[in-house]
Amino acid sequence: MRCVVFGATGYIGGRLVPELLAAGHRVRAVARNPVKLAEVPWRDRVEVVRADVLDAESVVAAMSDQDVVYYLVHSLTQRDFADVDRAAARIVAEAAGAAGVSRVVYLGGIVPESRPLSAHLASRSEVGRILREGPVPTVELRAAVILGSGSASFEMLRYLTENLPVMVTPRWVRNRIQPIAVRDVLHYLVGAATAEGRINAAFDIGGPEVLTYLDMLRRYAAVAGLRRRVILVVPVLTPWLSAQWVNLVTPVPRAIAVPLVESLVHEVVCRDHTVAEVIPDPPGGLTSYDRAIALALARVRQAEVPTRWSDATPGEPSEPMPLDPAWSGGSVYTDVRQARTSADPRVLWDVVEAVGGETGWYSFPLAWSVRGWLDRLSGGVGLRRGRRDPHRLRVGEALDWWRVERVERPRLLRLRAEMRLPGRAWLELSVSPDEDGGAHYRQRAVFVPRGFAGHLYWKAVAPFHALVFGSMARNITTAAETSANRPRS
Repeated sequence: MRCVVFGATGYIGGRLVPELLAAGHRVRAVARNPVKLAEVPWRDRVEVVRADVLDAESVVAAMSDQDVVYYLVHSLTQRDFADVDRAAARIVAEAAGAAGVSRVVYLGGIVPESRPLSAHLASRSEVGRILREGPVPTVELRAAVILGSGSASFEMLRYLTENLPVMVTPRWVRNRIQPIAVRDVLHYLVGAATAEGRINAAFDIGGPEVLTYLDMLRRYAAVAGLRRRVILVVPVLTPWLSAQWVNLVTPVPRAIAVPLVESLVHEVVCRDHTVAEVIPDPPGGLTSYDRAIALALARVRQAEVPTRWSDATPGEPSEPMPLDPAWSGGSVYTDVRQARTSADPRVLWDVVEAVGGETGWYSFPLAWSVRGWLDRLSGGVGLRRGRRDPHRLRVGEALDWWRVERVERPRLLRLRAEMRLPGRAWLELSVSPDEDGGAHYRQRAVFVPRGFAGHLYWKAVAPFHALVFGSMARNITTAAETSANRPRS
């Protein structure tokens, strides 16, 4: 089969592509910014095309000469996500008919019996309905909580359980949920490509167990080898308050925590298992909850997380980093730091590419932590997102509160800030060989203010730059020298 995947840069899409390849399908991966797929392991085995689901012409072109369309796009982090997803679904449905594909496969959410639905669940349901009412038969797979290393639901569960030995929780933790392992979701998605017949229907998919969120928290602790958690259930915490708490305690920012928590207010359990009539269950059966958690934890601990919930860039792509102080006639503030080191350039580069996450930022950890907490309190992403891999970065992935915008190994790393700021900011780290055999390190912070508040912000933080950015440059070069002089075992 010739399969085109919309959302190939996302959490599920990035994992589905190699599974489709392993099943013998030809794959076309679609992205608004194809550069984000430049370093994925499967890049040379697929055709990559640029398209935007709100641009009908590019969508039709992306579907040309394809058999199956996988639609894995959501605009959850945008305020008007329901309107955006509705418009995109209509364009995709019409484009599929115009392109002559035989099937659309969509991953949505289980629709609970209780009403009214949260905005998130209502939007997912509406997208599925629009696709099924379109000219091309659509297989809609509906899942509740997806458990896998790097998924937003797993990260929320992990941080709540590991960070809080005593929890005060809302009464919705007693609601029933039917979680499913990401490997089983991928199994059904791949199977949907070749399911026989003209199928135009929605199917609930879930794991073999129905649990409460309370059960999930306690069993996570048991699988992770933690002490039994003390969980106090109270009736006063609203979904909104719960989401604020999730925003502060876990890496999941408020923009995503709110719809996730609102969805948990409902009981999300499969109505039936008719999916097995068109797509057989995985060999050996569906993955149990405990095994799904164990597999995800093993991936995290071994730093083998192929995709993360933060892979998809929220909102619109950023504008290019300004290179001219008079860029667009506006102000551009910069802070440039340079240092020389006796370390080999490649050793220095290894240190540069490993910044952030558990390693940190080589300067004044308290200042970075405080700024991260302030960002979380304002609904931003903060520093908790960490990094996917401790040593290697990919363009487009999240790195704490930055987004990797450019990697020219072993010379340049450019990061774009996604913290809440009255303007736009970048951090550029570069390495070049020195004539004496060592290396030259250059670090440049760039800030484009937005209005008076932006100018005021830069002037307020400028006195701290010598402490934060200055020590960062010194400590990075020192770390490279220490690494170079460390005896090899």
